Amino acid sequence: MKPIKNILIIGTVFPEPNSSAAGSRMMQIIKAFQAQKWKITFASAAADSEFAVDLAEWNIEKAPIKLNDISFDDFVKHLNPDLVLFDRFMTEEQFGWRVAENCPDAIRILDTEDLHCLRAARQKAWKENRDFKLDDLQEEIIAKREIASILRCDLSLIISSFEMKVLTQQFKIDESILLYLPFMLPNVSEEEQRDCSGFNEREHFITIGNFIHEPNYQAIVYLKKDIWPLIRKKMPEAQIHIYGAYPSEKVNQLNNPKEGFLIKGRTQNVKEVMQKARVCLIPLVFGAGLKGKLIDAMRFGTPNVSTAIAAEGMHDGWPWSGFVANQPKDFADDAVKLYTHESVWSKFQQIGFQIINQNFNEQVWGEKLIETILYLNKNLSEHRKTNFLGAMLQHHTLQSSKYLSKWIEEKNKKN
Repeated sequence: MKPIKNILIIGTVFPEPNSSAAGSRMMQIIKAFQAQKWKITFASAAADSEFAVDLAEWNIEKAPIKLNDISFDDFVKHLNPDLVLFDRFMTEEQFGWRVAENCPDAIRILDTEDLHCLRAARQKAWKENRDFKLDDLQEEIIAKREIASILRCDLSLIISSFEMKVLTQQFKIDESILLYLPFMLPNVSEEEQRDCSGFNEREHFITIGNFIHEPNYQAIVYLKKDIWPLIRKKMPEAQIHIYGAYPSEKVNQLNNPKEGFLIKGRTQNVKEVMQKARVCLIPLVFGAGLKGKLIDAMRFGTPNVSTAIAAEGMHDGWPWSGFVANQPKDFADDAVKLYTHESVWSKFQQIGFQIINQNFNEQVWGEKLIETILYLNKNLSEHRKTNFLGAMLQHHTLQSSKYLSKWIEEKNKKN
């Protein structure tokens, strides 16, 4: 067993913590790695973004890579990482076989971010105007790809307790290759709780989310068409301020000052806008994983009204920091009640602080992540022997992906 010193992260994109929960999640993992003094290289085939974090400031080497290109083989051989972290299953599909072939002793970890197959199956059910059933997952092509990716890796990081149940109960995945790892956050101190703006210092409703993400866009449409008119009927002067990265023209067209429905676009300071608002509305109609927008609402003391899908996996063992409603009238009634009842609002604010401190403690989960990795490093050979399905999939995937990739590579040369 050699000590872990050198980490390679292969990202779908370069991390944008101010644009998405996925970007924040990645930086939390990086922080845990850096606490071990591990050297980190972050590689991605994506283009640079002006909103991406400055990796040099984090003392992280940035490496552009190419899809379906033998140059990655030379790159990864030279780097010779002790551990490779794949950001979402698509990067494992593209680069996992190359890592396995060129660095067979490197620990391979998949950060799922959330279960893409769960979100896709729920979206399909929503489009068909029917209730989602777990059996729907069996018909998802994405599920077959995503579960295969999980099986091929030595460990997969699962952000939601609900998704852990889906994987172990619906797909019968052995828990030895899974690690429940929610957001890893600093505690909200007693001083921060005291200094957090109170009920009478706040006004307006708020919602927030990256507009590229389809669940966020559909939630805004649902809010505007079905929920907001009911709120305005009871509160004619109410305003909702809608923030999010990458607003498109179809998003901006939803802006209507006369109705108090205000598209604000990207914010540079989530804390500032969240602490000015009195109530956060998150009416997701499909989705998966944990919701960074609700994390922000709880951290900054803003009680919420959410759908059951939005609150899923967020408050294990605790009451929720707001109301949960799945029908437009119930959602609107709860929003008005929360906005106008200070005692209810204050109770939910305190519960939100408790959820952050108890369920998302960065020290607890950071230690769990590192302990699991060190155990894997010590027992990797035996660990892989117990995962025959993963070894079988790795063998067949290496063969099929390898020759498909080389065919694409040759085709690109001719073009």
